[in-house]
Amino acid sequence: MLTTTKTSARSFGPSLCPAEEAYDFEHFRDRLARPEVLAHAVAVRVFRAPLLAVPVGGPRRGGYMSFDLLSLAIGARDLLTNRRGFPDLRVRWSPYRDTCHTVEWGEPAPEWWEDDAVFGRFYGYSESAITSFVRERPQTPSSATSTPCSPTAS
Repeated sequence: MLTTTKTSARSFGPSLCPAEEAYDFEHFRDRLARPEVLAHAVAVRVFRAPLLAVPVGGPRRGGYMSFDLLSLAIGARDLLTNRRGFPDLRVRWSPYRDTCHTVEWGEPAPEWWEDDAVFGRFYGYSESAITSFVRERPQTPSSATSTPCSPTAS
């Protein structure tokens, strides 16, 4: 005889929780030029893993979060809608199975060929955090070129 146990219906979509619960809260707090922007941050919990959504403010002009499932990206965007510091929310859908979908906010990110320091300043990191990151992760020869290699890049 087959028996089953009744389980409660559970949502596996994203949910919000306090920023301080995010696994990466200290990482951002220690590296942002203006950590006070975290006063309006929230953690987006997906599958019991809360990750920080850092709002724009001060030198931070944009932000993003990555998701492997498009439905999670859409759910996170919906949760961040109308929250202070998350303007111009948009989902960037990836047509490739091995590339994540993203939720972005604020200004559009710099072009892919820009160096890491440009990205660091755009995302509001301190000069010391940018210097440390660049020193630890030297650019590859292809990313160190000043002109894009793609004939279609603008």
